[in-house]
Amino acid sequence: MRPLTEEETKVMFEKLSKYIGDNIKLLVDRPDGSYCFRLHNERVYYMSETILKLATNISRDKLVSVGTCFGKFTKSIKFRLHITALDFLAPYAKFKVWVKPGQEQSFLYGNHVLKSGLGRITENTMQYQGVVVYSMTDVPLGFGVAAKTTQECRRVDPMSIVVFHQADVGEFIRNEDTLT
Repeated sequence: MRPLTEEETKVMFEKLSKYIGDNIKLLVDRPDGSYCFRLHNERVYYMSETILKLATNISRDKLVSVGTCFGKFTKSIKFRLHITALDFLAPYAKFKVWVKPGQEQSFLYGNHVLKSGLGRITENTMQYQGVVVYSMTDVPLGFGVAAKTTQECRRVDPMSIVVFHQADVGEFIRNEDTLT
């Protein structure tokens, strides 16, 4: 387990800023202690510094994971967020989308959000902006990328895609044998 390099930190923070904007600093400087990001086996983990100190007692080859997995780096040094980061992204999300109850199951099966299933959307959402997807009862379901701006969403036909699916809480069930 090692700290992220400058390039890795830059790539990861750019990806996180698409979803939570300037609130990234709230992830690191929390009132309940200091938190950090560490890289282990191409995956980025988010943990408190006290857990980090305890984890240094375990050898690298024996350590499976520590903290919360935020995502992983691909071979081309692109960062891919995992659904396990949702609990940390949701409270700080700048742009949100709420889906109707009938669309929830479709989204949780890995499908994009259609205009017909859109309940609400945050004002001034730009195209290709990272959004957190909520149910109408404010339960975070996953995250994606806005396919249309807020203004375009008002005018498009009901079968148009308004949010591209990226990750959802249903992934735990669909991919339980490959999630490590």
